[in-house]
Amino acid sequence: MKNIQEHLVEKIARRFFKNLLESAKDILPIILVIVFFQWVVLEQNIPNLDNLLIGTAFVLVGLTMFVYGLELGLFPIAEALAYSFVKKGSLFWLLVFAFVLGFGTSFAEPALIAVANEASKVAQLGGVIDNNSMALEDYAVGLRYTVAIAVGLSVVLSMIRILKGWSLSYFIIGGYGVIILTTILAPDFIIGVAYDAGGVTTSTITVPLLSALGVGLASSIRGRNPLTDGFGVIALAALFPIVAVMIFGMLV
Repeated sequence: MKNIQEHLVEKIARRFFKNLLESAKDILPIILVIVFFQWVVLEQNIPNLDNLLIGTAFVLVGLTMFVYGLELGLFPIAEALAYSFVKKGSLFWLLVFAFVLGFGTSFAEPALIAVANEASKVAQLGGVIDNNSMALEDYAVGLRYTVAIAVGLSVVLSMIRILKGWSLSYFIIGGYGVIILTTILAPDFIIGVAYDAGGVTTSTITVPLLSALGVGLASSIRGRNPLTDGFGVIALAALFPIVAVMIFGMLV
């Protein structure tokens, strides 16, 4: 038993340090760009160098642990759940799970929270909403709920698309057609927010879980190709919020 535990710890440590090295390779170009422009272009010393080094170390370790956590837990569990739903033959619960997963991951997305809070402040300055803290909070939360519901519905549609074997191209072309129409009809103040909301929704929390769910479902169904059918969930998850937020702007 002790040998098994030691082997497991050693395996985890090796994988962690491998991910640490890969994260360092990803961060290194950013550091080189900062150093080049600070020393060569601006000809200035880097301010608060000690804080920069500490912050970089935190980013390096945090990114490594995040990626390793995805590989160790989130990817496998999303794929396993998709397989279990197919094996059980429960379409209703699969679609319920898909909606809840899309809604929950989007509503908790840090990037979306940041954009929603900033959008509420700008809306208040522009006179779109009342000048008080309650209106500010209601606008931000309403924006987050709108995006989260849109992503949940997009994941449901993606699961149906994979089950039916429908081509992703029709959804993408039709989706952008609806986006163009709503862009023409929507008020100017919400258009930029809507397009940004679509981008930030598919970020650190949403992407790995939804990708794993789509690939896992496509892998579980006979006749489906995980490469051609499993991917595309994120594409629809980025389209739906754009339309939803512009409709939200029309109503508000």
